[in-house]
Parts: sequence; C-alpha cells; structure tokens
Amino acid sequence: MGFEDSIMQAIECVKETLGNLDRSKLQLLVLSSAGVGAVLCYLAWRQSPKTIPIGDGWWGAGEKPSTEDKTIHRFVVKTSVEETEDLHRRIDQTRFTDPLEDSHFNYGFNSNYLRRVVSYWRHQFDWEEQVKVINQYPHFKTKIEGIDVHFIHVRPVQKAGQTVLPLMMVHGWPGSFYEFYKIIPLLTKTDSDVVFEVICPSIPGYGYSEAPHKKGFNTLEAARIFHKLMERLGFTEFYVQGGDWGAFITNNMAQMKPECVRGLHLNMVIARTDSLGQLLSLVIGRYLPFLVGFTKEDVRRLYPYMEKNIYDILRESGYLHIQATKPDTAGCGLNDSPVGLAAYILEKFSSWTDLGNRDLEDGGLERKFSLDDLLTNVMIYWTTCSIIPSMRFYKENLKKDFKTRVDRVTSVYVPTGLAAFPDELLHCPRAWAGSRFADVRSFTYMPRGGHFAAFEEPQLMAQDIIQFVKKVESKSHK
Repeated sequence: MGFEDSIMQAIECVKETLGNLDRSKLQLLVLSSAGVGAVLCYLAWRQSPKTIPIGDGWWGAGEKPSTEDKTIHRFVVKTSVEETEDLHRRIDQTRFTDPLEDSHFNYGFNSNYLRRVVSYWRHQFDWEEQVKVINQYPHFKTKIEGIDVHFIHVRPVQKAGQTVLPLMMVHGWPGSFYEFYKIIPLLTKTDSDVVFEVICPSIPGYGYSEAPHKKGFNTLEAARIFHKLMERLGFTEFYVQGGDWGAFITNNMAQMKPECVRGLHLNMVIARTDSLGQLLSLVIGRYLPFLVGFTKEDVRRLYPYMEKNIYDILRESGYLHIQATKPDTAGCGLNDSPVGLAAYILEKFSSWTDLGNRDLEDGGLERKFSLDDLLTNVMIYWTTCSIIPSMRFYKENLKKDFKTRVDRVTSVYVPTGLAAFPDELLHCPRAWAGSRFADVRSFTYMPRGGHFAAFEEPQLMAQDIIQFVKKVESKSHK
C-alpha cells in the first residue's frame, strides 16, 4: 500500500468514527482537542528559547583586519556602450531549440515565446533608460563584515500628523531590490497616519552587493548584517518585511534582536508542518475543517493535498536541488549566456505567479509584468555576474538539515502580519502559523497574487502592510 493509499484509508476511518458520534460527543471532542492543543502550545512556549544567537562573521577576502571602514557611500548604477555591445553580440549568437508541440511552459520556458522576448530585448529594450529608472531612488553602499552591502534608502513625504516608521524590505531569488520599485511610492507617500522610510538592501551575492568570499553565508549571516546596516543608519527600532529568502532573513532578524523589530510582515508564511497535530489536521481538515481551525479558504487552497503540496512542489523544485548541491556547475552556462539566464529566471516569474501559466504558450508573463521590468531584473543579474553567488545561497542554507537549525526550532515573538496570497507555491493556514509565530496581529487571505507579491500586486501589498503596522502601533500606544 502506497503512502497516499494509507492517508486515504486513515481519512475514511476518521470520517466513519466521527460520523457515528452524536452532536454532544462531537462538541466534547472539539473542546477536548482545543484544550489539549492549548496546553501543549503553552508547554512548548515555556520550554522554547526566545532568541537565537547573533554571532559574528567575516566574509571579505583574506584575513580580517583590525578595523573596518563604516562609511556609507553614495552609489550610482552605471552602464556603458561596451556593456550593451557585448550583450547584443551574445544575444545574436544564441542557438534556439524548437519546443515540443503543445508543450506550452510545461517543459520550461517555451522557446517560441523566448524568441519574441529576445527580439524585444535586442531591438527595443533600452538598458540605458532603465538604468535611469533604477537610479530614481538613492543608492548606497557600506562595508559590513568585509563585503560591500548595497541598499536603496527612500525617505518619505511626511504630512502633518503622520508618524514616520523605518521599514526594511528584503527580496528573494530570483528577484532583487527592483521588485519593490512600484510599492515604494505607496509606502513613502500615504494618506494614513503612518508613512514609511524604506530601506531595501541587496542580499550579499545578489545584484550590487558584494558576494561573500568564504563558505557558510546563510540567512542567519544575512540577518546579522542587515541588523548592523540598520544600526549604522541610526535605527534602533524598525519594521521588516520579506518574501522568499527575504522571509527567512527577516524571520531571523526578529529572532536575533526582537527588541529592535517592532513588527514582522511576511508574504510567504513559514511554519513547521511536521508535527503529529498538523498531520492529523490534514487528514481531518478537508471534511471537518472547523475541528482543526481551518477556514473554507484554507480548504480550497490546501486540497487536494497531494497534488498541491507534493506533486506541484516536485514539479517546481528541480532548480532547488541543483542550486543546493552544485550551483557553480549549473551557473557557468547562465553566467555566460544572457538568453539562457533570461529563460532560467523568467520561467520562475511565470509559474510562481500562477501555476496555471504552465499551460499557456507565453507563460502568462505579460499578464502581470512588463517586459521592461522583467528584463531589468535579469540585467541586474547579468551585469553584476551575480547568478552564481545567488545560487550558492541555496547550498549554504540547505547543506545541513534545515529543519533542525536553531532558527527553525525557535518561535518568533514579535508582532507578526501574514499576507497569504492565493497563488503562492504553498499555503499555510493561520491554525498552523501559530506553531511558529506567537503574536499574529494580522492574517489576510489576499484576493489575488502569487510569489512575487510586491512586484505583482503593489497596491494590495502596501494596504496590508499599512493596516498591520497601524494595528501594532495602536496597541503599543495604549
């Protein structure tokens, strides 16, 4: 008997047992389950550590010097005729392979549509103009733990009576700080009683941040470096927001120094899903969701469980296994071929926005994004040669058992806001989120959007951040 058959047999057994209970016994079961769950949660809360070690590191080349330059320098993104000519020469030498008939995006990036993207890139995309777009916000660099850390820092347009709050937003892979360009004006100029001073760093090894020169740089190291960055900027308390790797990094920031993080907002919800209670909730939840704290929307997003949470993830995670094992090997071709790089990156912006896009000839890419924006993100990787170090981040985080790492077994105690987008790769019900986040102030079932939330749905994302922060601020002032 296979695993799925065992699960289905268990479900039928539970259904039969629960179906034979009268209403009074069923209510007693619900109350008993809730009581036991509350006791177990309390005991776990009492025994678990409240913070994780901050540590220290040195990621520069060679030995660590006795002092480090802490100056913050203005940085301007630049390009050149030679850079554009080299790009065009490589594009012109691209060899394409015809796609299989009716394959759409199910085999990866469809080469018929790729030809159209590449033609636009070669003949219409203006990198020089896009560099001006990138430079519309102030860019800076500062050396932390031996490497140059790049960030943009946008101060708000403050109105009378508004409270200015610092907010760090952290990207993931294969994104960049550019993902936040459309949401920044919605946060730095608001009609609310709060407005934000936004800091968007590039993870070391991504974009304009220098890549670590030594092994071992993971989300914990990035979290510590970003804490040092905020301290260097003069912030003692601030909000953090993240998705993808940014969600892990900002989680770590909240765990390391909760006294500095006023609130944590995530658009990718990370919670442990390996407990017996969660396994039972999966078995029961489809048929009796109220018994395990599921909503109707949870049921819609979670089931059929094997298809959405096992098979779909297997179809979409091949890149992860490559990058977590031999990133340098796979990265060689991507670092040398701009078209190969574009196909590799943009395929994620297709399927991770909506898995249904795999059945479309054009991957649905231009439904949510413009080619200018998509290719600008690709160019940030191409011109900085950062695809390989960005891929190494997977190996550094996954070379040991990720589930037993200190941050994975430590809860988060700062006020937390969770935005659950319907087309995110995995859905985490609020009932599960409590296993990791002790103070959930806001859990929003977003009406649309996928993995690249700020890039796809900046208005929705900004509204959710603002309402969460207002809840935190109103309670803290009472």
